[in-house]
Amino acid sequence: MKVLTVCREISVNNKTHNFAFAEFIFEQNKSLAKLGVIFEYYLIKEGGYKSYIKQISNFRFFLKSNDYNFDIIHAHGGHIGFIANFQRKIPVVTTYHGSDINNRITRLFSVFALTFSKENIFVSSNLLKKVRKYAIGKVIPCGVDFDIFKPLNKIECRSKLRLDEKDKIVLFAGDTKKRVKNFELAQSALELFDQKSKIIELKNFKRQEVNLLLNAADVLLLTSLTEGSPQVIKEAMACNCPIVATDVGDIREIISDTEGCYIASFNPVDVAEKIQLALLFGRRTDGNNRIGDLNNDVIAKKIFEVYNKAIL
Repeated sequence: MKVLTVCREISVNNKTHNFAFAEFIFEQNKSLAKLGVIFEYYLIKEGGYKSYIKQISNFRFFLKSNDYNFDIIHAHGGHIGFIANFQRKIPVVTTYHGSDINNRITRLFSVFALTFSKENIFVSSNLLKKVRKYAIGKVIPCGVDFDIFKPLNKIECRSKLRLDEKDKIVLFAGDTKKRVKNFELAQSALELFDQKSKIIELKNFKRQEVNLLLNAADVLLLTSLTEGSPQVIKEAMACNCPIVATDVGDIREIISDTEGCYIASFNPVDVAEKIQLALLFGRRTDGNNRIGDLNNDVIAKKIFEVYNKAIL
């Protein structure tokens, strides 16, 4: 089976990324390759609504020049599925990751993809609920590469990262400048502390560095306004890192009743209290043992079933 993965290109202006696209996609495909799937990639280099429309002719030309020699096109994102479906020779499987549905404008592109894709995959049940009137689909969250994300010795990780053993380290999940990540709430909550904490923005790190940080941190803090199925939560669970997060996406479902992991409201006082609880917890969680069903090899088998259904 030959699959063309279509996804957005990411910035590689710095040396923090090994790939020109989201690495969790590569990690997912690595597990699918074990099942005999052969992958090629087509990267959408520009974002924005006008750009997506312009990309249609470029993508069709690419397919034609390759004699449409693919069994399936797997589009990551509803806006990418929009581009991929302006041809009808190759069945399209589209995965919806969150912002493509949570954003009302981008959702227009996603509705088109939902209508014309042969199969639709949603990374969380919440996303599917928002568009159920347009199409049906299968809920398959993106998995975690357990070869990369795993529990390590906290002190050794801090030593490798040159972090003080005595510091209380809070990892902020995402880009502090992105409005949707709601860093203002995190700041307001942390200002309520008597105890000083070192805040590290989890941005522009290599995968192995993220693993070290999640093992070195006292708590991962996510205060997003919306999410689909945030990878960092699953990766933190795999590293047994305590978590404080707002109730968005499928986070409540993932952390469930894991000790040391807490769901917070959008009230700074509540967020501060939950961070304090996580710090008082004072040890690692058993998150890794709780998310075996999110191992990439398990997820790959579910996606492979969707691929087979798409080519029937």
